[in-house]
Amino acid sequence: MIFVDSSVWIDYIRELETPHTLKLDEILGVKRVVIGDLVLAEVLQGCNDPKVFDETVQLFARLDFTVIGGYRIALGAAKNYIELRKKGITIRKTIDTLIATCCIIHNYELLHNDRDFLPFEQYFGLKCVLPEGI
Repeated sequence: MIFVDSSVWIDYIRELETPHTLKLDEILGVKRVVIGDLVLAEVLQGCNDPKVFDETVQLFARLDFTVIGGYRIALGAAKNYIELRKKGITIRKTIDTLIATCCIIHNYELLHNDRDFLPFEQYFGLKCVLPEGI
């Protein structure tokens, strides 16, 4: 399954054509896509237009759903954050640490456009979906 981060969903909903949104368009309806609770909330918070909000809810309703947090994920995220800090790497947002750890634990591939996920790929084996040309 492919977990899609809000960094891609936001551009997709805004109908921006980027390598990441083109990749998302390519996999929707073809591969299983999962959305997490925190990403769902983060993306929907930015939908100020009621029509866009409703369309986005309908789109997300067709996807697999996962809860990102919980004890195991939170514990793993904290450990991963500490390990990265020891290497001199600071992840800017806790949500990214939780998402990356959730993907690692559940063996999801991650489609993202956020540099904070790169250390998780390098040091912890996070599997990422790379758009063409990246």
